[in-house]
Amino acid sequence: MKPIRLLVIAGSERAGAYSRRLARVAAAAARRDGCDVTEFDLRALALPIYDGDLEHASGVPAPALQLRDALAGHDALLLVTPEYNGFPTPLVLNAFDWMSRIPATAPGGAGLAATANKPAALLSSSPGPLGGLRSMNLLRQYLQGNFAMIVAPQQFALVKAGEAFDEAGALKEAKSQQIVESVLAALGDLASALKKG
Repeated sequence: MKPIRLLVIAGSERAGAYSRRLARVAAAAARRDGCDVTEFDLRALALPIYDGDLEHASGVPAPALQLRDALAGHDALLLVTPEYNGFPTPLVLNAFDWMSRIPATAPGGAGLAATANKPAALLSSSPGPLGGLRSMNLLRQYLQGNFAMIVAPQQFALVKAGEAFDEAGALKEAKSQQIVESVLAALGDLASALKKG
């Protein structure tokens, strides 16, 4: 992977979350390749459920600016999602929905300005046989269509995630590790090409 500033977000931050474990595997691989990696905890933002009345009364919550600033300050995003009833998690959707409401007049600029043409890549995980693939494909549509992000075509769905990690948190199968690294490499190439452009 070409060294870049990489933001890594897991779609679930619950204890033992497979997406968090997979995100850590990917972050470690990126660091070995010389990337400057930030692992960002969406749950720590403690954002309320998006509510237009709340926005009208109080504006966009300040923690949403942290997500915007993190995206603006990195070359690329790696988003690792589980699957909740076939969809990305409310944690991800709610955070990005709030960020999209940050206006251009806000200090630091609009939320959508931080995502426009930002390269991203996707991984997913699930205990089931599809590995969160449905969620990942919907997330691709969401990021590209609503946030104008450039999502790399390479992706990876980790199936049977409950059996995929060893006691140290590493992936048991070398092939899975190689695919994760190939997605990272594609993201690094994309980010580097966009920076040159």
